[in-house]
Amino acid sequence: MTDIPKILGSEADSLLNHTCTTIPKEVLHAPGPDFVDRIMASGDRPVPVLRNMQLIFNTGRLAGTGYLSVLPVDQGIEHTAGASFAANPAFFDPDNIVKLALEGGCNAVASTLGVLASVARKYAHKIPFLLKLNHNELLTYPNKWDQHMFASVEQAFEMGAVAVGATIYFGSEESNRQIEEVSAAFEAAHELGMVTVLWSYLRNPGFKKDGKDYHTSADMTGQANHLAATIKADIVKQKLPTLNGGFKAIGFSKTDPRMYSDLATDHPIDLTRYQVANCYMGRAGLINSGGSSSENDLAQAVRTAVINKRAGGMGLISGRKAFQRSMPDGVALLQAIQDVYLDKSIGLA
Repeated sequence: MTDIPKILGSEADSLLNHTCTTIPKEVLHAPGPDFVDRIMASGDRPVPVLRNMQLIFNTGRLAGTGYLSVLPVDQGIEHTAGASFAANPAFFDPDNIVKLALEGGCNAVASTLGVLASVARKYAHKIPFLLKLNHNELLTYPNKWDQHMFASVEQAFEMGAVAVGATIYFGSEESNRQIEEVSAAFEAAHELGMVTVLWSYLRNPGFKKDGKDYHTSADMTGQANHLAATIKADIVKQKLPTLNGGFKAIGFSKTDPRMYSDLATDHPIDLTRYQVANCYMGRAGLINSGGSSSENDLAQAVRTAVINKRAGGMGLISGRKAFQRSMPDGVALLQAIQDVYLDKSIGLA
């Protein structure tokens, strides 16, 4: 098992011993082995959705815990294939993408229509497929921030995927169209028994002000999570919050002073707890993204996992930190993340 306190270093005490005094853990619908029975079964999801969610929970090293470790590799479109795979060209081959997820002990592998379709008959029965339906392509000049459908729900179903994912850029000029498209796709996916996952991101140049980037502000990402749950995302993918007060700094939307006092502090676990609260107090599972690759990938990934778990989140979805390195190193990083969720001494704050 990973030596988590050692990796956290000077932050170990702050992250591992913090007690959340804003939104108490007792009001959360926390992840656990019985999550489908305890939380999802009371809703209107069709029975096949519950079965497929349980299948995802019962796969990989985290099987039976109620936590998730997902490998997402859609960067070939979102960030260009050359830029994404130059560090390890082996991942131009979809076979290696799924192998990394399998050997890394992940609950599921998330990727594009082309990637998953090219190896579906070999792997769809071995690890749950999560097909990402829409993407932001980067060949339009000048580049623009928009998401367009590259695949259909029916294609996901036919290849054996148990879940579909999509991105909405909340705050962008195109967000209303994206909301309508993704909401309709999620309803169709539920009808066919598939789990729905929303990449619930913010995107607007106006969200950067006075040298601060509020795309990761707790108040704004929290509202994005609430909108994701509103269109019936079963799982919400969100960036880890790094600050707060975006609505106030930019001067739009509606706020309440208690959002910044009673409901959150500057502590990273409290900021993430606010994200969980906006996911219907955890009824929609929050998985935080791993972010871009850097020299301190292992430490950053473990730190994010600790914050997510102690805040009440459901897991991590980490791609570039894993596949932009050798296969053994990628496996080791994924399993270090999983060790956080397997460590019973790390509980809700």
